[in-house]
Amino acid sequence: MSDPQIRDAETADLDAITDIHNHAVVHTTAIWNEDAVDVADRAAWLAARQGRGYPVIVAVDDTGVVGYASFGEWRPHSGFRHTVEHSIYVRGDQQGRGIGTALMGELIERARRLGIHVMVAAVESGNLPSIVLHKRLDFLQVGRMPQVGAKFGRWLDLTFLQLILDDRPFPPDLAGADEADGAAE
Repeated sequence: MSDPQIRDAETADLDAITDIHNHAVVHTTAIWNEDAVDVADRAAWLAARQGRGYPVIVAVDDTGVVGYASFGEWRPHSGFRHTVEHSIYVRGDQQGRGIGTALMGELIERARRLGIHVMVAAVESGNLPSIVLHKRLDFLQVGRMPQVGAKFGRWLDLTFLQLILDDRPFPPDLAGADEADGAAE
């Protein structure tokens, strides 16, 4: 099996992305939806993400798409514009090969290039492999919300992790204002 290559998702990848998504819906608590989706749903999701300038990337090897990842706005309010929340899914038969780490590395790099300040992960608290992966990539666990979700007949806790991507002391839209204020004095 070849090492996976990371690239931007294309329309031709939608069947595989849909399969990976639906496997997580049906068999795991990684996605808190209980209904599988069709390719049209994932096509609309892909178009919306790309239309807003957010990446959707896939990991591909000689067996096809083995994982995908993306990020998008964390909250809809303008004050959160420098923060994104990501999602990452690896095909069930490919977990443990470093694909998640490779996808996360690419997402982090792209977020930095876009000037994103914080990346947030919201992980089902029992998903220890995902929590360990994030901590290995320097995400800090910043909160846990007990029993905020339900699936498979049980309550689910949500763990929040975050990675601060740069050391800017002020948001970009405010940094220049402070310098201008000081120059006027």
